[in-house]
Amino acid sequence: MGLDELTGLRRDLHAHPELGFEEVRTSGIVADRLEAAGLEVRRFAGTGVVGTLTRGAGPRIGLRADMDALAMPETGTPPWASRHPGRMHACGHDGHTVMLLGAAEQLAREGGFAGTVHFVFQPAEEGRGGAAAMFADGLLEACPMDAAYGLHNMPGLDPDQIAVVEGPQLASSDSWHVTFQGEGTHGAKPHLGRDAVTAAGHFLTQLPTITAREVDPLQPAVVSACALEAGDFDALNVIPDAVRLGGTARAYTPEVRDQLEAAIGRLARGVAEGFGIAADYRFTRRIAPVVNAPAPTAVARAAAKRAGRLVPAFPPSTAGDDFAEFSARVPGCYVWLGNGPARDGALHHNGRYDFDDRAIPTGVRYWVELVRGALPLA
Repeated sequence: MGLDELTGLRRDLHAHPELGFEEVRTSGIVADRLEAAGLEVRRFAGTGVVGTLTRGAGPRIGLRADMDALAMPETGTPPWASRHPGRMHACGHDGHTVMLLGAAEQLAREGGFAGTVHFVFQPAEEGRGGAAAMFADGLLEACPMDAAYGLHNMPGLDPDQIAVVEGPQLASSDSWHVTFQGEGTHGAKPHLGRDAVTAAGHFLTQLPTITAREVDPLQPAVVSACALEAGDFDALNVIPDAVRLGGTARAYTPEVRDQLEAAIGRLARGVAEGFGIAADYRFTRRIAPVVNAPAPTAVARAAAKRAGRLVPAFPPSTAGDDFAEFSARVPGCYVWLGNGPARDGALHHNGRYDFDDRAIPTGVRYWVELVRGALPLA
């Protein structure tokens, strides 16, 4: 598939976004093209697709691209804008899919490596657990891997730049929920009840002290409150029985992750005790940190030099990615491919975001060079 065709396919996928585990059209296109190129194709977790290409004896590696879109409206106006209201490719997974597909087709034609490559097209990266679902469906048993590699676009880097850094790349992504259970009463008679609203206010003002005063300042961490539910604006003379709060917690190490889980709960229970009410606390571990291992990072760095311009130092992100499910099982490396300037501030998960098609050739070259570097001919 030439560059013009890859660009056309990327724009077609952008116009037809599909949410996690709903990527029926997208996965169908991917599977058909992989089969046409001569790869062995397997399906996992419904819409997950893996194309396997073997050229002689050698190691086995996995290359992962995500396919899903986000449940949000597109406010940009390219000719290929989403045709489905409330859904858009606001993170570039359309570009990720096309670049890996282009590399699979090129490697099927040209070879130039010795070993096995599993081209993994993953559903449901955006918080719906697609990677875990593929592994639960037998991905690693059917497609053994000695190492795994991931790629994500990054606005702000030029389309020929590839950032490859050893160590932490993405934070853990966990959720917390607190319900303060008080005793509702008339708003004019607060002394007759137990005020969960005021308790929640105290909890929110103290929440930032966890990262400011408990976590080692040399260890990055984030705790954010993102949802609040209480009372009724049509009943502003009623102090409600309960207040629900929720948010996210991010860390790069297991130790800090544990610390955040414990500290949020301790704070919630302490505030509740002070107000004479109850607190129900839940912490849900969703995605582990993504940490690049030394050996695959060295392979990726060499491939980036051959494919474009290597960026050897780049700060980690506090976003999360379930590529962590891969790198928790086998040594992994996750790199950043430039997506050009963030036009009008349109970063990831912004309604005006669009993948920069100028990055497609660099991405395809990177994947091809990575395979040939990781699986060299004898």
